[in-house]
Amino acid sequence: MFRSLLFIPSNNPSMLQNADIFSADGIIFDLEDSVDISEKDNARNLLMNYFNEGVNYPSLIVLRINPVDTEFFLSDLELLKTKKVKYVLLPKTDNRSLVVLDKYLCLYEKEFKLNEIKIIALTETTNSIIEINQIAKHKRVEGILLGAEDLCSELEINRTNKGEEILFARSKVIYACTANNIIAIDTPNTLIDNEELIRQDCLNAKNLGMKAKTAIHPNQLEIINKVFSPSKNEINWAIKVIKEKNKNVNKGAFSVEGKMIDKPLLMKAEKIINKAKSYHLI
Repeated sequence: MFRSLLFIPSNNPSMLQNADIFSADGIIFDLEDSVDISEKDNARNLLMNYFNEGVNYPSLIVLRINPVDTEFFLSDLELLKTKKVKYVLLPKTDNRSLVVLDKYLCLYEKEFKLNEIKIIALTETTNSIIEINQIAKHKRVEGILLGAEDLCSELEINRTNKGEEILFARSKVIYACTANNIIAIDTPNTLIDNEELIRQDCLNAKNLGMKAKTAIHPNQLEIINKVFSPSKNEINWAIKVIKEKNKNVNKGAFSVEGKMIDKPLLMKAEKIINKAKSYHLI
């Protein structure tokens, strides 16, 4: 369970060495977009050394590889041998690329005795959005990340902070993830200094149903973590619901603060409590 994932360019030694101190729930070590083609080998070598040093690591490590049809794909997968990677972030995910990546993950898990590696599907093309229901059903996919910048570029439209232009794509990600019990992860915001606009973007995404958000700068993390955490009022309400349920074990419905609580609201309260515990809020 996570609220925030921070992208770190893998060719940046200082950010690699400080990866464990950022307030993100997880770190995405990027070998793709933030690394120039001339720096790909250097970035991979730096990250390999970092994983092999035995220093403190982030509690959740995501590896953003290059697409399966590039010359860098197989070399990127060599980092799995370090046994540090929990998730692979697959760019430009579609059904075909999932099949290819799954085949190689099976081979690596068997040969190097790795724990099962999960996939976060980066949906950043119109084809990704069209195939999203099938993507969400894949056995390795535990989350879908919307990549709005590339998607808008393909559609030849401008990104705005209101996000009206990505409402359809956001909704597709949210519904596919919810239906398959995986996590819907919102696209990063390119703003790094305007706290109010970043907060509004986070609220827009959360109110639609996104459960987490990616960051491209540490400055964004405090806002993301706060918005995507249960509020004090939500936690207090959930605690009251659970306590009242324990008093009314044999009742299908009961009241809290003058409102009837039935199974859907009880499930909501349980999810809030689980999130609050996961994020050390209670």
